[in-house]
Amino acid sequence: MDAVSDDTRQRTLDLEVRAAWFYYVEGLTQEQTAQQMNISRARVIRLLAAARDGGVVRIRIDPRGSAQVALERRLIAAFGLAEAVVVPAPADEDAVAAVVGHAAGIFLSEQMRDGLSLGVGWGATLNMSLKALDAAPRERVSVISLLGGMTHSRAVNPSAVARRLADALGADCYQLTAPLIVADGAVRALLWAEPGLHELDQHARHIDLALVSVGDVSAEATLFREGVLPRSELASLAAAGAVGDVLCHFIDRDGVLVDHPVNQRVIAVDLDALRRVPKLVIASGGRRKAEAIRAALKATSAKVLITDETAALRMLGD
Repeated sequence: MDAVSDDTRQRTLDLEVRAAWFYYVEGLTQEQTAQQMNISRARVIRLLAAARDGGVVRIRIDPRGSAQVALERRLIAAFGLAEAVVVPAPADEDAVAAVVGHAAGIFLSEQMRDGLSLGVGWGATLNMSLKALDAAPRERVSVISLLGGMTHSRAVNPSAVARRLADALGADCYQLTAPLIVADGAVRALLWAEPGLHELDQHARHIDLALVSVGDVSAEATLFREGVLPRSELASLAAAGAVGDVLCHFIDRDGVLVDHPVNQRVIAVDLDALRRVPKLVIASGGRRKAEAIRAALKATSAKVLITDETAALRMLGD
């Protein structure tokens, strides 16, 4: 039965590739493609959709018009960046992670080289970036997760993001095998003293490039939406001056760590280590994250920002 299923799937895949070739490469219409393949136009439409969803076809659209380029130049000047990528703001705010993540995946694909050591954060944006990743195989690439993990595994779990990224790149994967949030500072100190975690921490301090996202202090932030932290912490974090987090380290508007117990319970590479990364990329967007992104740039001295129009305009005070 499995052999029959595999054979059927292979024939379907062959049809997807053939339809995609006629339509995208040779430029035939759907009707002409149907005629070439001797099938209905409706089936061609289904095959093309399956080819896109299954990764047979990867569509790359350069989203930057003159308005985005102008915003990129302003961000570079205002925040001392080396590079900025601004994508159009989606009509639906819930789609921000998808569009910014897409741009982050393209950017990361262009950075790949032999021997690269890549640190990675977590969250919806970085999870979405994996869909746009299209890098040729490289030698001796390593991916290092910069945070501990969640006991209830989801796609946004730091360990899952790092593992999927490493698999996509054919890279070695180094996991920070500890909970993301622990009971208190004493437990955190004991865990970091473990030889395996200490070795990973030292490895993370010598990475070439890091891709991280930014969270805000709201019920919609990944930390609270996924239940890693209870929403009851929101009020005290805001009272302490927190406007957002980088790798779950909560910072104020000036990029300084706030005095709050949560910051003593996080198992993640610290901000000092992030500041030493030769190429640190922040990928985050949306209206509600503008202040947090601005603070994260101060906290990390990141020189590359990938964001959307809405966040860029609010960061610039427009």
